[in-house]
Amino acid sequence: MQTTSLFKILAVSASLAMIPLVASAQAYPTRAIKIIVPAPPGGAIDIIARVVGDKIGASMGQAVIVENKPGASNNLGTDVLAKSAPDGYTIGIVGGSHNINKFLFKNLGWDPEKSFEPIVYTHEVPLVFAISPQIPAKTLPEFVAWMKANPNEAKVATSGRGSAQEMAAEMFRMASGVQMLLVPYKGSSAAHPDLLAGRTALYIDTISAIQSQVKAGNVRAVAVSTKKRTTSLPDVPTADEQGLKGFDANTNGGFLAPAGTPKAITNKLNAEINAALKLPDVRAKLEAAGIEIQGGTPQEYAALIKSDLVKWGKVVKEAGIQPE
Repeated sequence: MQTTSLFKILAVSASLAMIPLVASAQAYPTRAIKIIVPAPPGGAIDIIARVVGDKIGASMGQAVIVENKPGASNNLGTDVLAKSAPDGYTIGIVGGSHNINKFLFKNLGWDPEKSFEPIVYTHEVPLVFAISPQIPAKTLPEFVAWMKANPNEAKVATSGRGSAQEMAAEMFRMASGVQMLLVPYKGSSAAHPDLLAGRTALYIDTISAIQSQVKAGNVRAVAVSTKKRTTSLPDVPTADEQGLKGFDANTNGGFLAPAGTPKAITNKLNAEINAALKLPDVRAKLEAAGIEIQGGTPQEYAALIKSDLVKWGKVVKEAGIQPE
């Protein structure tokens, strides 16, 4: 009897301890919410954070503040998010580097799965195989043939270590069998002049960054990196369509909360963000920036993170890239 009574007391105590958490989750939010963006202003995740943040702030009746914390290949802001209080008042949005950096850095201080609670998968930004106008190729197979015939000129621009552009280039190297020299730049704006001038032959860039150059005729888009064609450049075929079967590289991401955030809060945020992503003005703004809108459940986003970790881990291993 004494043991049974002790168990009852412990059970009641545990239930009482949970009451403040449940009540807090039900009342949420009662103050401003901060969205950490681990990248500079102007990029895809920054645009999404601001457009969606405005909508969910109005819907939930609280201010939503976007705070950019760029640096260290997006690790700085992500580390801040991982160490924030798990109360729903600090959340973050991440991009493709979130599932790559685990394999590039030895001491991150956070884990892409264990340190966070997925909220919702928000976006996919396709990559475009943009070749210099100096190159005679009109299709991806023609470009591969040109690179094999001109190995000394097979220079491919990237946005630096661990970027989606570098990972896509490594995946392209493996899929095509082409030998190439990767030339790192500090982002798209720094890489474009050399691509236009023919000093580099290829840049597999995000559609949001390169589409204006493509539409102006300054570079030639010969393929998109995703399995489906993109709505922004519907006439450009996929790499898969042109012989690189199964090729699928993009920069994607979504909203996360620190590990331990109550499910009631992440579920509420999931519903609010999904609703915002369906609004016509939100869709118009994001699609104009070359962002393919997603959505879904926290569980679906968790599954995507897991599958991306497998994919990029394999690319990093086969490319022989050593973690710093």
